[in-house]
Amino acid sequence: MAEIFLDRRGLRVSATLANFLEQDALPETGIAPDAFWGGLSAIYAGFAPRNADLLAKRDALQARIDEWHKQRAGRPIDPDEYRAFLREIGYLEREPAPFAIAPTNVDREVAAIAGPQLVVPITNARFLLNAVNARWGSLYDSLYGTDAIPGSAAAGGYDRARGKQVIAWAKAFLDRCVPLNGLGWGEWAGGGDPPLADPKCLAGHAGDNLLLKHHGLHIELVIDRSHPIGRDDPAGIADILLEAAVTTIADLEDSVAAVDAEDKVTAYANWLGVMRGDLEATFEKGGCSTTRRLAADRHYVGTDGTKLVLPGRSLLFVRNVGHLMTTPAVRLPGGGEAPEGILDAVVTSLVALHDLRRDRNLRNSREGSIYIVKPKMHGPEECAFTNDLFDAVEDMLGLARHTIKVGIMDEERRTSANLAACIHAVKDRVVFINTGFLDRTGDEMHTSMHAGPMIRKGDMKASQWIAAYEDRNVQIGIACGFSGKAQIGKGMWAAPDRMADMIGQKIAHPRSGASTAWVPNPTAATLHATHYHEVDVAACQQERTAEPVAPLAQLLRIPVAANPEWSEAERRDELDNNVQGILGYVVRWVEQGVGCSKIPDIHDIGLMEDRATLRISSQHIANWLMHGIVTPEAVEQALRRMAAKVDGQNAGEVGYRPMAQDVAGSLAFQAAHALIFDGAQQPSGYTEPLLHRFRQMAKGEPGSDGES
Repeated sequence: MAEIFLDRRGLRVSATLANFLEQDALPETGIAPDAFWGGLSAIYAGFAPRNADLLAKRDALQARIDEWHKQRAGRPIDPDEYRAFLREIGYLEREPAPFAIAPTNVDREVAAIAGPQLVVPITNARFLLNAVNARWGSLYDSLYGTDAIPGSAAAGGYDRARGKQVIAWAKAFLDRCVPLNGLGWGEWAGGGDPPLADPKCLAGHAGDNLLLKHHGLHIELVIDRSHPIGRDDPAGIADILLEAAVTTIADLEDSVAAVDAEDKVTAYANWLGVMRGDLEATFEKGGCSTTRRLAADRHYVGTDGTKLVLPGRSLLFVRNVGHLMTTPAVRLPGGGEAPEGILDAVVTSLVALHDLRRDRNLRNSREGSIYIVKPKMHGPEECAFTNDLFDAVEDMLGLARHTIKVGIMDEERRTSANLAACIHAVKDRVVFINTGFLDRTGDEMHTSMHAGPMIRKGDMKASQWIAAYEDRNVQIGIACGFSGKAQIGKGMWAAPDRMADMIGQKIAHPRSGASTAWVPNPTAATLHATHYHEVDVAACQQERTAEPVAPLAQLLRIPVAANPEWSEAERRDELDNNVQGILGYVVRWVEQGVGCSKIPDIHDIGLMEDRATLRISSQHIANWLMHGIVTPEAVEQALRRMAAKVDGQNAGEVGYRPMAQDVAGSLAFQAAHALIFDGAQQPSGYTEPLLHRFRQMAKGEPGSDGES
């Protein structure tokens, strides 16, 4: 059925979106519908042309870079000549004089507490609630049910042997981080306050429960001698609760599949639910209907006898889409689709008014701020555009200047190379910077597509530019005054079933001076929280203040293969690995509208996949095709071979539509094919335009690239 559009102050707005805004989002904000539509229309009139100009500049710069590499084909790249060229065309901009960021009214979770961060698709209410409620997690449960410690629990009820392993690990953790005087936690018999080596670590009580505080994070010891675990514990400890996912990003971007007004309203409605505090999700679990709601705050009595209230929920950011995409939900006066990122900025901020203008419990920001992560910005000019846009949104909604805070995703090469200038462009509202290996690598390959064949994907993490990228993000953040004011973040742990590996490796993130890092689920957040007790992030940042920033020349080292003489078997392995990942992800995106999920890789290991993983895999094959490392025929064969593999991996899934039996009739297969063979022509190597086109076809809607 054709979408109905309504006239709203010169805009043509989907009735689905208009009705949601007028009937659900605007009431109780104090903003009349006509004033809202007038403000949105004015913002589009002022910012849509600038948005288009910025995208045109991206294309122009890329064309200059492509031509430079073509002219030097077969010649080694001279680093000095290359940097001079990038400065000449405006890709590299002048570094700002030393400065310090100055955001105000920043919540402690962002400014002062180092801890895990979740990213969750906003379109799934149950997942969103799980993430919001992951502020506190059971260490015992997280250890018992994962491979975080050797072995696994026996089936058929509580496994006491496994329980002993869990308790021993957890108490050894307490011994390291909040030690007792003269004895270990396994020896303490309870009966009053524990004899802490540092008495200041005792923060309060909740009945018999003890509240500890270390490195800004809380630990609650659940004392219950009637509990099956507590009655066998010398101190009556039945569980250890850790403050875990301190912040969460509710994602409108890479982890969701939102291609029309219906999808956008689902996302916006869930955001409204958490901002109003009334989001619920009902589902079947264990044969019973279960309803999940937002967790309440936690109440204690402090050591001084006063009431102590701690948040029961993770503090929420919302990640808007980037500057590239447009949305069919709004048509501009000329008939074209409206930039989606502008709509996100206005609507997510409008919805957040419900949090700022209410006095009841379940508040998100206690300091009265709105937190928006802005992805895929290319350089300082695009950051300045976002700053100006947020100014306009604040004026439209009657908010004080810099109420809307911004997080910069350092995931595009032009932003990495100009990071200090990007931060300077939003210095009074920036509260977050973050590295993202996958998107950043996708842009690395697309920017230098014509420079030569790229090294194998698995070798990228050991390349020189990656080391510089990760170091510069922390070093520049510290130099710009992020310590104690804003988050410096690191990327995702993608293997949710491999918690032992995560515990062994992800401690490197806080050791680097990063105050947060992404984890795939609440269990991982609880386990990763132990790292922020093991490592004093503030001290690590202080130690790094004297470091020189990693050289720009190292960041700009293009990861082309010096001797691209891989064997036929190596080329086939690389193709199969990339193609299997592409098909496994795309079949769910296109056919089911699932933007992020745990997908088995070529070795049947479940990995969290989103559009960033798709971008790197499709760009890598496009690059090898361009330089003749693989042939179109070899890619076609890999697509068919891996379609059968992915079909087998999904054989038990209800409603799954196999690809291999009819590749010509499979929209998912055709989307994967286009992502590879048209990959070099996609703007910045992004996957969104093609994914949106094929998803709209799968939904039976008129096709649209969704590209400005």
